[in-house]
Amino acid sequence: MQSHVLAALTEAKQALDNLLSNEAMIEQITKAAAALTATFKQGGHVYSCGNGGSMCDAMHFAEELSGRYRLNRKGLPAIAISDPSHLSCVSNDFGYEHVFARYVDSHARAGDTLLAISTSGTSKNIIAAAEVAKQKGVTVIGMTGKTNCALGDLADIHICTPGGQFADRVQELHIKVIHIFMELVERELFPENYQ
Repeated sequence: MQSHVLAALTEAKQALDNLLSNEAMIEQITKAAAALTATFKQGGHVYSCGNGGSMCDAMHFAEELSGRYRLNRKGLPAIAISDPSHLSCVSNDFGYEHVFARYVDSHARAGDTLLAISTSGTSKNIIAAAEVAKQKGVTVIGMTGKTNCALGDLADIHICTPGGQFADRVQELHIKVIHIFMELVERELFPENYQ
């Protein structure tokens, strides 16, 4: 058992080390945080979406921006596309691949930002949301685990965090990046929290 624990932690460390040494990805993370900050400064909204564990990451991202990350401050208009009534209605009436796109089309406006999360970069419903967002003038930040993928090609900013053979290591890196987003947004908008 202990050997499996060590192997898992070693693999996770290697994935993080790979991200740390990838200057292009560090630049993309910085660029994405700047885009999120600009959206909030201009009075826009940030939306997030994903499937399964990535939906949990999308929800975590939104709730810590609208609620609180580290210290108290004003809430920010961030919304995860995760309302069960919306998801069940649209999937029943139009098909599950439309659940996120329909929400983006209904709510997002030019100047807003969409954080679209897909470890494979090929999830049809995430790609559909990104396509609608682009048509509406919404900035798309795509988070994937694959370098060459449809979501990466669509995104204005593509953050790719390969983590190994399976999605779990990718998701571990995604949540680290999401926490960095929140910190950088707070540092810019609420500098008093970081003195």
